[in-house]
Amino acid sequence: MVQIATGATRPERSFMRLSADFFAPQPTPSSELPDPVPLVRNLTNGVLEALAGVRDIDQLARWMTEDTYRALLTRVNLATRARSARGVAAARPVHSILSVHHSEPADGVVEAVVVVAGPARTRAVAIRLEGMDRRWRATSLALL
Repeated sequence: MVQIATGATRPERSFMRLSADFFAPQPTPSSELPDPVPLVRNLTNGVLEALAGVRDIDQLARWMTEDTYRALLTRVNLATRARSARGVAAARPVHSILSVHHSEPADGVVEAVVVVAGPARTRAVAIRLEGMDRRWRATSLALL
């Protein structure tokens, strides 16, 4: 503790830095996390429904980091504007998941690719999950 002229004490800056790290998201090892495949499947369905305009993107926020959420929000807003400009109403997407491939490049990290077949085309969704605060969080998301 550092003595202040009034006689009161205040914590040192190093303690403040440590407490900020303590309250930051904590990495979690894979052994303490559930199977990631159901989350990958559900997240893929949720993202496709959000892009189609039939799911509120806020329902997916708890499974994503802030940067990933903001990037998806931008894409959802663009899709909404494009539908509005064409005069097309939002409709539930008709798709089926063909396969889920995943690997674990590091402890507490899963990289997955989901192959999704739609009526007009087949596409891939790439998702990176990281274990944070005892649950999976999507730190990267790409629709290819």
